[in-house]
Amino acid sequence: MRIKQAIQQSIELKQEILNNESLLDMIKQVSDECIKALQNDGKILFCGNGGSAADAQHLAAELSGRFYYDREPLFAEALHVNTSYLTAVANDYSYDEIFSRMVKAKGRKGDVLIGISTSGNSENIIRAFETANKIGLTTVGMTGKTGGKMKDYCCYLINVPSTDTPRIQEAHILIGHIICELIEKNIFPNPDKLEDKRQK
Repeated sequence: MRIKQAIQQSIELKQEILNNESLLDMIKQVSDECIKALQNDGKILFCGNGGSAADAQHLAAELSGRFYYDREPLFAEALHVNTSYLTAVANDYSYDEIFSRMVKAKGRKGDVLIGISTSGNSENIIRAFETANKIGLTTVGMTGKTGGKMKDYCCYLINVPSTDTPRIQEAHILIGHIICELIEKNIFPNPDKLEDKRQK
């Protein structure tokens, strides 16, 4: 039955991630870089295409809104959400330039840019990484098994060990949620104190 098969494939991939100590360590390192950036008044920028754009927007919202508990907002943004900008740059320059121009406008040394691509070959993300690296951002690729071309342009690579696009995307959200949780717990370690302040 295909339903059971799909669920089993998702479970097996997540089990493989769970057993991959180097990948788990990479997730921790990326979380630490994000925490450092935010604590130094920096920001986390996300970019992706299609389903990965939805993931980018989802994760940015978890940080700028809230994740597990109420706390101050964190500066996180998905670079595709301004449709007037997106269509203007795609029309006047090239779709390949949409993220790199926004990184040039918004990115500052010490910020983090997270590019999400199941293939790792999205040209607009690669160009964004090139720009980010020149400015001094920490670049993070979230990809599938091979890392694609992006692996040569990012400081940190979280390459989910799969070539199946839906399973990779499911793992990206799991990993992204873990990063959001670690950021929230480290920057706002005691939600009870926040609750006490609201009650006074």
